[in-house]
Amino acid sequence: MDTPTLPPSYPDRHFLQSSHWRTFEHSLGKRTITGKGDGYSFLAIAERTPVGEYLYLPYGPYLKHPDALGPAIRHLKSSAGRALFIRIEPTLHLAPELLHSFGAIKSKDLNPAETWVLTLPADRTMLLSQLPRRTRGYYNTHEKKGITITQSHTPDDIRHLTVLQNQIFAKKRIKPFPESYLRAELAQDFATLYLAWFEGKVIAAILVFDDENTRFYMQAASDKAYAKLNANGILTIASILDAATAGLKYYDFWGIAPAGAPADHPWAGFTAFKKSFAGQEVDYTGTYDIPLGRAKYRLYRLLKSIKGRL
Repeated sequence: MDTPTLPPSYPDRHFLQSSHWRTFEHSLGKRTITGKGDGYSFLAIAERTPVGEYLYLPYGPYLKHPDALGPAIRHLKSSAGRALFIRIEPTLHLAPELLHSFGAIKSKDLNPAETWVLTLPADRTMLLSQLPRRTRGYYNTHEKKGITITQSHTPDDIRHLTVLQNQIFAKKRIKPFPESYLRAELAQDFATLYLAWFEGKVIAAILVFDDENTRFYMQAASDKAYAKLNANGILTIASILDAATAGLKYYDFWGIAPAGAPADHPWAGFTAFKKSFAGQEVDYTGTYDIPLGRAKYRLYRLLKSIKGRL
């Protein structure tokens, strides 16, 4: 039985360019700008820095074809006001030469430029065949081993995830999202927190987002003291099966290490885990800045190099 393939247009419009994400950004007090035209649309978020404001389009603008990039940029510039620059991340894979022709400068990728996507067939037998055999075995026996799976939409429950993340990220020197930010995400209708319980404590947690077609694997962490139970794998399979039951078409693992990354890359471990599922790699364009004032943009870059991420 053939594995379903992704359409060339995946994703049509990314979740971070949706009305769902716009509502979330408004809940944080952010100002947003939207626009659309022939072959393009965008959601831009106004971000503040010590030297001024810039517009950020997470995984945007949406472009139906490369020829839509020019009109989209012109529309953005006309809406930018006094912004220092426009930061774009088109999901349509564009040649660097095309971006450079519009004055775009490569920046450090904020959202991952590569992801791993599992197609969710309607046939459950086919879906199960795409899940790692060993991990599937842990899932099938988790109840016998005393592991319970629950779901939560209660914002305060995000503490279960952040406690586990802090244990992991401190060793890897990765800065986690603030708990207040993740709590605000879980308060949204699109978010679900999966928890694995064992002997009265949470040993793994994953946060997923849903849109009309796709479930996104956003945040995850597990207690290394219980690594032999593979609780993260169990939760992942539970969330995949639930997504398929709900009629969703895709499960997006949200970010993998780039091709050729060294074995000690910070994402190496979870990239291997994600790729153990029978998905496909999807490559985006990456993050680019379009300066609207060269002097102020150079000042921004200078301050960023001194103070870190702005």
